[in-house]
Amino acid sequence: MLFAERLKSCRENKRWKQREVADAVHVNLRTYQGYEGGRSEPKFETLIALADLFDVSLDYLFGRTDS
Repeated sequence: MLFAERLKSCRENKRWKQREVADAVHVNLRTYQGYEGGRSEPKFETLIALADLFDVSLDYLFGRTDS
């Protein structure tokens, strides 16, 4: 569940709404909510888009590093 927690934290740090992030990475709002809720996982292309959007590494999103 670390991915979901990191994803939500990144979004909240930017003070963005879930819809804003979903639109930015071209997924449905419910799909994005599933990512933050730990109910689903994004495709690889979406993972890259999320990391780029939040200016973090994939390792950070998955809890492999804290920087």
